[in-house]
Amino acid sequence: MSIEIKVPVLPESVADATIATWHKKPGEPVKQDENLVDIETDKVVLEVVAPADGTLESIIKDAGATVLGEEVIAQFKEGAVAAAAPAASAEAAPAASAPADEEANAGPAARRMMAESSVDPSTVQATGKGGRITTADVKNAQSGTQVVPQNTAVAASIAVTGARTEERVPMTRLRSRIAERLVEAQQTAAILTTFNEINMKPVMDLRKRYKDDFEKRHGIKLGFMSFFTKATIEALKRFPVVNASIDGKDIVYHGYHDIGIAVSSPRGLVVPVIRNAEMLSMAEIEQSITTYGQKAKEGTLGIDEITGGTFTISNGGVFGSLLSTPILNPPQTGILGLHKIQERAVVENGEVVVRPMMYVALSYDHRIIDGAESVRFLATIKELLEDPARLILDV
Repeated sequence: MSIEIKVPVLPESVADATIATWHKKPGEPVKQDENLVDIETDKVVLEVVAPADGTLESIIKDAGATVLGEEVIAQFKEGAVAAAAPAASAEAAPAASAPADEEANAGPAARRMMAESSVDPSTVQATGKGGRITTADVKNAQSGTQVVPQNTAVAASIAVTGARTEERVPMTRLRSRIAERLVEAQQTAAILTTFNEINMKPVMDLRKRYKDDFEKRHGIKLGFMSFFTKATIEALKRFPVVNASIDGKDIVYHGYHDIGIAVSSPRGLVVPVIRNAEMLSMAEIEQSITTYGQKAKEGTLGIDEITGGTFTISNGGVFGSLLSTPILNPPQTGILGLHKIQERAVVENGEVVVRPMMYVALSYDHRIIDGAESVRFLATIKELLEDPARLILDV
């Protein structure tokens, strides 16, 4: 029986998608649930798997083609998969068959990274669940691996003459969409940024005191992001306009707090969203952040996990950033930027002391948020983190 292979249903926020990579060729036998093709959207890479054992009959949309949701991209014939060739043909079988199997057991991001960096899948030590190759595994394999330019004549020329070269590659859909949204935010919103600094010693002392008990009790490490998320939610409750969005000439006030946590991935910056974060414990927030971070590295985030959101937190401090002005994530009207914790001399009670300090930045849409509200919002976060007992006592 012939089956149509279609593009998965795309959400309203995603207009179309691009065929990224076909992993099977026409006439090639396929097992049920084997990945047939990667489809790249503005937000994530979708895997389309075989609906049953059978054969990929024909490919209708080649790699690079733009496709719509539920569009037919291939024909699949259901039926028993042919047995492997007899031993007599084993000599003719290419040695690359094993790497192909290993490559099929890698996520889209890992496959793309291996292709771009010419890493042989057979050299990658898989550490992911079920023997899956992750991007971290590919990075480990890259160490000590020399990437040879495909054009050996050019390579020889570079070695002899020291000639300078350039490489032109198209933006990925995700990078292109990020660029569009950043420009859109700059052109449509009246973005202004206000700054403050936080003495992190109280939080660091509290974390040091309870981190071991926290991990034993909840099975997850206690980080700083749960403190910032909790403090942010409390500040958003006090200043709901910072949790709002603009729709035409209307201000939409959200009675919930879907907090986006910006994380880096091999394909670019993504912002998975913690839904109803106000209802979660610190352990549940930490677990959500850890899970989303791992999914971002593996390229397995779903579209529903990175759409929506009422407010965003971006932590540039993990990369060593001391100060920055984050750009809004439309249609949100506020974004909190966190930075590196650095020991600095500060004055307390008339004395100069050394404290672990962090600069924080709030970029906001001045069209609906006044300067006084933005300053007080950021001051509230500072107040809660410099006296974390307030988070527990709700004062």
